Amino acid sequence: MSSKYNVLILGASYGSLLASKLLVAGHSVTMVCTPSTASLINEKGTLVKLPVKGRDDLVEIESKKVESINPGATVKAAAPDDVQPAEFDLVVLGMQEPQYSSPGVRDLLQRVAVAKVPSMAIMNMPPLPYLRRLKGLDVEPLMECYAEPELWKDFDPDLVTLASPDPQAFRPEDAGKNVLQVSLPTNFKVAAFPDPAHTAMLTQIQDDIIDIKWELPEGGSTELPVKLKVFDSLFVPLAKWSMLVTGNYRCVLANDMQSIKEAVHGDLDQSREVYQWVVSLCETLGADAADMVPFDKYAKAASGLVKPSSAARALFAGAQNIERVDALVRNIAAQHGLQHESLDNTVSHVDGHLAANRLQKKAS
Repeated sequence: MSSKYNVLILGASYGSLLASKLLVAGHSVTMVCTPSTASLINEKGTLVKLPVKGRDDLVEIESKKVESINPGATVKAAAPDDVQPAEFDLVVLGMQEPQYSSPGVRDLLQRVAVAKVPSMAIMNMPPLPYLRRLKGLDVEPLMECYAEPELWKDFDPDLVTLASPDPQAFRPEDAGKNVLQVSLPTNFKVAAFPDPAHTAMLTQIQDDIIDIKWELPEGGSTELPVKLKVFDSLFVPLAKWSMLVTGNYRCVLANDMQSIKEAVHGDLDQSREVYQWVVSLCETLGADAADMVPFDKYAKAASGLVKPSSAARALFAGAQNIERVDALVRNIAAQHGLQHESLDNTVSHVDGHLAANRLQKKAS
């Protein structure tokens, strides 16, 4: 009989997607969030809506219903101060990088580091200890890209791995904070840990999620999309960089923002050139071509992304910090004597909006 794991997820919005898959696979999850959201989740559970190939209706995973038919597996939520990381087998870092500086969360992150629990980050911005696992990369000049780099200093790099947040999801309008809808049901791609025992845990979770057969209301069963896939290469999760630089951050213009579709398909030849430049950078770091996602596959997916990226929306809503993968990629490229005009322009646009937002906040 396979082991059942107790998993802590920092972040109850995007994190509820992985939490729902873990729950159906028979594992238990505690999600860290604000007290009000925790109260809502503990009372009503989570609701995750998934598109399934061949079906017009979305499949709905309601945690309370799953708990009633899957004894021993639970989903609950807690505020940061109410969590003891040492009680868990795995910690999932499911927040955007600047959020770890928020009150309560920053203290919890330090407790995670001290507890020495294996941690899997589902972040666009790789945690600094993960970058330390990349041979030949000078991490010190990259610290300026992080909101609070000192938060990561106590983590053992061998206990930190990274999964790409490829699945796209959103909270439907007028829905509660316990509801999430998946718009692009791709997979979480996670790099192995150095310790084979920790990787074995990830592999078992991968297999448990693959084995899920979801019972349909009309009878019969189906597989559910959004799997966890474990890879030996450290660079597979970094395939997201080329997508972010080509699409998400190029949504940010000097005085406006555009959709990811517009950013990519407005000038497809330029987008392909930018994308391949980032792919080449990853290969310079040690990635194999097979670790990366072909541009045409990404462009096809981007054609359905008709809203500006979350980073762009946050900037134009007044955010003073966002994840700076754009600056991170630029700084890494500089270590290898590489530079790209499109990326430089993007970084300049983002810098300008952040500076304006901080100035406005200071003035208020």
